[in-house]
Amino acid sequence: MKVLLIYPQIPDTFWSFKYALKFIRRKAAYPPLGLLTVGAMLPQSWEKRLVDLNLVERLREEDLAWADYAFLSAMVVQRASAEEVIARCRAAGVKVVAGGPLFTTEHAQFPEVDHFVLNEAELTLPPFLRDLAAGRARRIYRSERFADLRQTPPPAWELLDLKGYAAMSVQFSRGCPFNCEFCNVTALFGHRPRIKAAEQIIAELDALYRLGWRGRIFFVDDNFIGNKAYLKRQLLPALIRWRRDKKGVPFNTEASINLADDPALMEMMVQAGFDTVFIGIETPNEESLAECNKKQNKNRDLVASIRQIQRSGLEVQGGFIVGFDSDSPSIFRRQVEFIQESGIVTAMVGLLQAPTGTKLYERLRREGRLLGTMSGNTDGTTNIVPRMDPHLLREGYRNLIRSLYSPKNYYRRVRTFLREYQPPKAKDPVNLPRLMAFLRACIRLGVIGRERLQYWKTLLWTLFRRPQLLPMAITFAIYGYHFRKVSTLRTASSS
Repeated sequence: MKVLLIYPQIPDTFWSFKYALKFIRRKAAYPPLGLLTVGAMLPQSWEKRLVDLNLVERLREEDLAWADYAFLSAMVVQRASAEEVIARCRAAGVKVVAGGPLFTTEHAQFPEVDHFVLNEAELTLPPFLRDLAAGRARRIYRSERFADLRQTPPPAWELLDLKGYAAMSVQFSRGCPFNCEFCNVTALFGHRPRIKAAEQIIAELDALYRLGWRGRIFFVDDNFIGNKAYLKRQLLPALIRWRRDKKGVPFNTEASINLADDPALMEMMVQAGFDTVFIGIETPNEESLAECNKKQNKNRDLVASIRQIQRSGLEVQGGFIVGFDSDSPSIFRRQVEFIQESGIVTAMVGLLQAPTGTKLYERLRREGRLLGTMSGNTDGTTNIVPRMDPHLLREGYRNLIRSLYSPKNYYRRVRTFLREYQPPKAKDPVNLPRLMAFLRACIRLGVIGRERLQYWKTLLWTLFRRPQLLPMAITFAIYGYHFRKVSTLRTASSS
């Protein structure tokens, strides 16, 4: 069997980092981890090729002519590209097997797909492969159970062109103990976080290291701290030991705001090599937090919690939402003020959307307030009928994005963060790619860019006030260029 593992293109979004990647001469931020894991589950006798459309410009005719099957995995934001890939495969006579979040929740929207392997592949791929070998493969394979991640094989890293990516990714756990109304994580993966053994994670890291990877590694867990006890007893001590002679490999991940309540855990994470954590802050509006069941964020000083995490040595990246039923037109000003005060440089703000399968989706369906399926909450659109006047919501959102990522406000936020942040003692080495990125930034941002005054002001401020953080200031400047490019596209699309 000859199989193409195809990953559709991710559009220009905040998380694509498309415009920032050009400074370091990389084409994609992260590899398709789920697809690589599926590749490791396929029979070893099969021939496999990975086609990541975020690395290559198009799906080649010669690849389609070579293949018997195309295995396709996608998220909701990749829908348009996935539809194009399916059409190309059908035209070339290549059968399509589809899975991943997009197809698990919306497979009925894709009649041209030959087979769906839904939910978690550890459970649904083996019966599909058995039936395929026997010549009786069904169209849909799904499971109501959750997989045991201790049985998950290491990803097929050998299929990757490592040089095309800015970072690698691994997964320690699936699931989240919380139940936010708008989030589909618990619908897909459950409340009880399921984990891999520390030995599995170390084996995956060793494999990447042997292949020559020395850059950043993203733990893609929906909530890395869902099982704190195992983290403290097993995984973090193992990572601390692993990094003793591998200090140039930083980690980042996603967690909930209650991380701020555990200084010992934060200290261990920093010792293990974590320097960044994404947290769903959502909103400073307590009524909206109650509305969406964001219990872990309620009844706390969110700015103080963020600063507690930043002072431990972890940069906080934040997710924010506007358009809750409880939001008034003042929410746009309040979000800007909150984000500026907190010093969250990477602040992703989207309009509220209702993913299929969530409690929010079901509630709005009963209320007759759905407008089709979501496209991704960072593109300036929404699939719900808001309580707020739609014109006010769209205009307020556009103004919010323009304000947050204007050079003046963005660089002021950078300096606020650098003033609060307490870096770990270990320093990442300065290498040639970093030096070249700095030189490109000086030309593109410091000479050509309209932000050049703020760029040099921030770099000089950092050089004199926090010189050890100058590499971070340069990185933030490059991120800011990407964010402004994307926010311009977003505000235009929401007009």
